[in-house]
Parts: sequence; C-alpha cells; structure tokens
Amino acid sequence: MLIKECIGYELEKEQSNTSEDFFNRSEVTFVEEGEERTLHVLYVRFFDEFIHEFTPYQENPILTLGEMNITFKDIVALVCLIKNPGLRQRKRLYINSKHEFASYFKGIDYSKLPEILFSIKQNKPFELQSPLEYITQPS
Repeated sequence: MLIKECIGYELEKEQSNTSEDFFNRSEVTFVEEGEERTLHVLYVRFFDEFIHEFTPYQENPILTLGEMNITFKDIVALVCLIKNPGLRQRKRLYINSKHEFASYFKGIDYSKLPEILFSIKQNKPFELQSPLEYITQPS
C-alpha cells in the first residue's frame, strides 16, 4: 500500500442549525492494487483534548518538520488504517465513542510514525509494506 497523503482539519458550520463545528475530519489517501482511495474519519473534536491519555503526544503540533507542523488530526485516519487494515475497503468511518477512538491508538509504535509522516509531507509517497510493522508486538 502506497500512502500518499494524511491531512486533518476542523469542520466549520455551514448552516446555523448544524453541528459540524463539533467534529474533526482526518483523511488518508493511499494507492492499493493500482487504485487510489481515501479513507475519511469523522470524529468528535472533544477527543483531541485526551490525546495524552492514549498516545505519547502531549499537545499539538505533535511533530514538527522544518516549518511544517503535523497535528494530531493529521494522523487519525492513518492510525485507524494501520490498526484495522480492513478499513481499506471503506470510504468513511465515524467515531463518536471515546472508548472506540482510544482503541485505535492502543499498540501503535509511535516511534515509526514520523518516518511515514515526514515522507508524505515532503510529497514523497510512502510504501507501507505491512501494517503489522507499526504495531507493537507483545514480548
């Protein structure tokens, strides 16, 4: 699987009677078997306040590459895809449970994520051989 882009952003209200401003969207674009796909993960923005509970990151930005800042919402879809490769067949994932959200981040090898992110942010697609390489294995 070739990871081409990871991006996240806060949704904004388009109409006064909607609740978009309570959500973030994270997207990962990848190529598999010659087909480009994007997984869109929509989640409750409030979960960003708890990143220190289920990741080693304490605040945003979580990583800095030169002048580029990588925020937590930039990695959510990537982490979901790594943790559950079955999501490659889906276009959208909606997470409104803190417990479910946190479960995607358990067991991720965070020391290896910068390698993927820095490559992508430099417009160099990253070849992800096996998602298992990015999940810590029990000893």
